[in-house]
Amino acid sequence: MFERVLIANRGEIAVRIARTLRAMGIAPVAVYATDDRASLHVRIAEAAHALDGVEIAETYLCIEQLVDVARRAGCQAVHPGYGFLSENAGFAEACENAGIAFIGPPVSAIRSMGEKTSARALMQEAGLAVVPGGAAESLEEARASLAEIGCPALIKPAAGGGGKGMRRVDSPQELEAAYTRSRSEAERFFGDARVYLERALDRPRHVEVQVLGDRHGNLIHLGARDCSLQRRHQKIVEEAPCPAFGPEGVAKLGERCVRAAASIGYESAGTFEFLLDANGEVYFLEMNTRLQVEHPVTELLTGVDLVEQMVRVAAGERLDLDSVTPRGAAVECRIYAEAPGRGFLPSPGTIDTLREPSGPGVRVDSGVCEGAEVSARYDPLLAKLCTWGRDRDQALRRMRQALSEYVITGVETNLSFHTALLRHTSFLAGDYSTQFVENAGPWLDEKLAADERHTLAAAAAAILELEAGRTARIQTADGARLPAWVAVHRADRLRRR
Repeated sequence: MFERVLIANRGEIAVRIARTLRAMGIAPVAVYATDDRASLHVRIAEAAHALDGVEIAETYLCIEQLVDVARRAGCQAVHPGYGFLSENAGFAEACENAGIAFIGPPVSAIRSMGEKTSARALMQEAGLAVVPGGAAESLEEARASLAEIGCPALIKPAAGGGGKGMRRVDSPQELEAAYTRSRSEAERFFGDARVYLERALDRPRHVEVQVLGDRHGNLIHLGARDCSLQRRHQKIVEEAPCPAFGPEGVAKLGERCVRAAASIGYESAGTFEFLLDANGEVYFLEMNTRLQVEHPVTELLTGVDLVEQMVRVAAGERLDLDSVTPRGAAVECRIYAEAPGRGFLPSPGTIDTLREPSGPGVRVDSGVCEGAEVSARYDPLLAKLCTWGRDRDQALRRMRQALSEYVITGVETNLSFHTALLRHTSFLAGDYSTQFVENAGPWLDEKLAADERHTLAAAAAAILELEAGRTARIQTADGARLPAWVAVHRADRLRRR
């Protein structure tokens, strides 16, 4: 087993990996850009090394410097987390060439799944259905593909994911502008301007299957997650099990994913992403050859620490899991520093007050602390709030309570947005799709405004209670009872906005 592991990342995922490494008796080693020197992931590591000599925005992408730091720090392995270089075959190869283990899949698997059009072809050969699509090496080829698959369609980067660079085309007249923008964004985000076309399904659900394998040929799946609640193609709420996909369907899809993973010699943690249409047909989208942001949902259901398993696999150990049976239900809300009332613009600043919820079934994967600077240079994800329950109703009740107890001041957050979203009757009934947030926009705006009015009224009552020397508890819009000072803080945040 490794003695020291470099974490080639930052924020909440670096903190989460460091904690598992410590629990395994492994020393976590952090890296940081100059504006991250006081960040939480630096504080909790056993050692931390500055990454200098490159632009701050590119710091965590500098392969040569990361490998050099790992070597100088005496690390036997590197965990890339997600984002940045996590799916970069060149980084994995550079680690291997330096005699450092890459905690992830083989270089060949990263390459085969990294280029989306070739990945689609490989998965078709492995028996997975794909969304009808077409090539778009040129505008003329894109026009021909669109004529074949029809509108609406999506233009997607061939070398990326996460919704970046994706453009929807509802008519042939929109193609040229969307094609140009998609190629430009693909080049900026992924260094590769190639794109392809894919049919846009009506009201699909986004379902994904977690797989885990070792280098000895053992592969299993750990169930499915529903990631349909998205804003601008970015996931914001995930849950498991999927309300619209029964256990039998998950088992069959999981078995097909295991066979597909075996066909490319896969090992470590990986995720197959699918679209589930209104007729129950399942279409392969892509395979992410890394840890997913939403992996805590699976961990809560299965009791399996995916980071630990990745480390053990990279060290050459065999999986000691023959099969895993998910138990109960889990939900994850991504907490961002952004302003829901101003088009979800990023909200950089300094976190003045931080009170994270706790209690039965509550998990917070946080990357910040009081006094932390939230930079505009990086993704504004602050934390992932997760809850588990014996069933979906209990998991959601715990999530609503946890959201009401969460206090962050100094930056704006989307806590109020999550609170409103989780009260929508269609969501409560499990009836939603990837277009749900977009279609529910007016309703959500009205709920957010109503919640703000309630917060201001509760704050007025709280101030009177505090001035009278009492410690009364104030009731929130969704029925939770909180200390009076929480309502005052929330009102102050609204006033400053």
